[in-house]
Parts: sequence; structure tokens; C-alpha cells
Amino acid sequence: MELSYIPSPSRGVLYLGPIPLRGYAFCIIIGVFVAVWLGNKRWIARGGRAGTVADIAVWAVPFGLVGGRLYHVITDYELYFSDGRDWVDAFKVWEGGLGIWGAIALGALGAWIGARRRGIPLPAYADAVAPGIAFAQAIGRWGNWFNQELYGHETHVPWALHITSSEGGRVPGYYHPTFLYESLWCVGVGLLVIWADRRFKLGHGRAFALYVAAYCAGRSWIEYMRVDDAHHILGVRLNVWTALIVFLLAVTYLVVSSKKRPGREAVVEPEAVAEVAGGEPEAAAEAEDKGEPSDAETKDETESATKKS
Repeated sequence: MELSYIPSPSRGVLYLGPIPLRGYAFCIIIGVFVAVWLGNKRWIARGGRAGTVADIAVWAVPFGLVGGRLYHVITDYELYFSDGRDWVDAFKVWEGGLGIWGAIALGALGAWIGARRRGIPLPAYADAVAPGIAFAQAIGRWGNWFNQELYGHETHVPWALHITSSEGGRVPGYYHPTFLYESLWCVGVGLLVIWADRRFKLGHGRAFALYVAAYCAGRSWIEYMRVDDAHHILGVRLNVWTALIVFLLAVTYLVVSSKKRPGREAVVEPEAVAEVAGGEPEAAAEAEDKGEPSDAETKDETESATKKS
């Protein structure tokens, strides 16, 4: 007799008249809001303007959703394009199936477009939103709970997930809640990035690289616990290989970047500096590139010297 377990919702969608309210979609939406809210606070603290993070997110989020879905459909193509399957299901995002690898890759492309339009460095923007993305993933994983998916091996631990649905080949029973493990791991990753950024003043994309490396380290062992169908290479799940490769790339970037461009950016948004100093955005950007103080910094130094004299 099971004394305790994590119950699964009886259904993942409620209807407000003819309008479906899906738990999976709500988790994604809430996660996006948290990422933008926290990213905005961190961006302002770095000297940027309020609203810039949201403006760029308008580009990054749609690209990320498309990228996440593309990765899932491509790596699990047999679910949509094999005999007896309906290819139209590939567009049903609300039923689950967003690969974080594709979401980050294509989301970064969207962010690059948005950042380029605003004239700001993408690495600085990535550093600002990195912990928020981790928290967004933590929230988004609860969408898998609503859909009764992405669980691990059978278990009888007190925190076991009780699967009740038999759709899609599921076998009702008690399983490791890998969605919960990953959610908690992502919270830890977000807190780690915030602490490391404050402690070591990470810049030039290194806070984002730390987030990527830390997430991949956790995803690799969590992936091993999952029992859903997946492609294997040399007996290892595809996502484990992906996590290993991306982890190595992130660590390499951390090492190389810290040697080539130590410290963090003096100016993250030239227009914000120009507003404070009354100068031109181009001058502020040039000052950063040359390692020279911006107009705002020069003004503060002059005022300080005047007071001392």
C-alpha cells in the first residue's frame, strides 16, 4: 500500500466555454514572464534601459518555440511521419514536445536579431537573462506533469509519481518524477548563476555559458532515468550525447572567453549611457571597445575631483 506519492492531474486541460485552458501552455507562459521580469531587473542593474529585455524577447521567444518544436519533431520524426501517424500532429505544441536544445539555439538567433536592432551586445543580454531562463525551464517542466509525460523508472519512493493515464502506451503505476528532478535542478542552476555572477562579475557571455554547462551536467543523469522512447547512439540516448557535447562547448567558451576578454562589459546599452551623459551612443560604444571610460564615468570622476579640491 502506497502511503504517499505525487498524484497526477485528472486532466491537463479545462474549458472556459469553447476555450481550452491547457496546463502545459500556462507553465510555458508563466516561465516566459518570469524570465523577462528577472532579466529586466538584471539588465537595469547592469546599466541598461527598462523594457529592452522584453523588446528583444519579442524576437527570442517565438524563435525559441519554433526551434524547440523543430528539434522534437526532427529527433522523434517517427511519431509524426511513420505509417499510421498523422503529420498534422507535428503542429500540436500544446500536447507537449519542446526540445530545449532547439529552443535555446533558435531562440539565440531571435535574440541576436533583436539585439542587433537595438545596437546592444548579445553576450551581455544573454548574461542578463541566463538565470531567468533556468527558472523558466523549472516552471515549464511542470507542464509535463499536466500531460503525464517524461517520467522515469518504476519506483516506490515516497515522492513517486502516480501515472493514471494509459494513453500513448503509458502503463499506470508509480514512477520516478524526472520532471520534478529537472525542475529542482534548474532552480539550483539559476541560483548558481546569480551567485557566481555577483561573486566573479561574469561578463561577455560567461554567465550564460555557466548556465548552459550546469544545466547539461544535470540533464545528462536525469535523461538516463527516463523511460520514454528515444533514439540511441552507441547505446546512449541522443539527448545524453547532446548534453555532453554542449557541456564541453560551454566549458571551452568559459575558459577561452575569460582569457581573451576578462571582466565584464563597461557599457551594455550605449543609448542608456548617452541618456545619462548627454552624449552620443556611438561614442559610448567606442569608449567600451577601446577600454576608455564613457562620458558618464568621466563626468562622475570630474565631479568627484571638483568636490575634493
